[in-house]
Amino acid sequence: MADEPGQDEATEPGIDVETLEREGDIAADYIEGLLDIADFDGDIDMDVEGDRAKVSVVGTTLEELVGDKGEVLEALQELTRLAVHRKTGTRSRLMLDIGGYRDSRRKALSRIGAEVADEVKRKGEVKPMAPMTPFERKVVHDAIASAGLRSESEGEEPNRYVVVYPADH
Repeated sequence: MADEPGQDEATEPGIDVETLEREGDIAADYIEGLLDIADFDGDIDMDVEGDRAKVSVVGTTLEELVGDKGEVLEALQELTRLAVHRKTGTRSRLMLDIGGYRDSRRKALSRIGAEVADEVKRKGEVKPMAPMTPFERKVVHDAIASAGLRSESEGEEPNRYVVVYPADH
């Protein structure tokens, strides 16, 4: 049984891989330009993950591009999405990672989400969490859902946070 051309196991059916690859190319060119201007060394990897393009910058001295708690990374991602939007005319959900920050953060947040889910199951009480970025909230929501519980985001940016509910709530 043959797969559709251009699709792999990480891509969901019905996703326009060519469009996502084009977004990745535009984003990579934009990020490469920024790296050149700022005189940073880094290699750029592009991929399609699920329903979004993913661009990763890997190198040895990229901590400044991540910033405290990923704040610089978030800003660079938004600028990169704007650059893609300017070229394509459509809103991008592109994910930017620098120095593996998002991947390591995803693992830590999944673990935290599972721990909070266990606590809520044990105590049976609603548990609000600390404010998080949209990326962080999504990871936590996924971890809570996989533990069989319900969660919602509350509050206003930049202080939006996840609230975890016991199963009977």
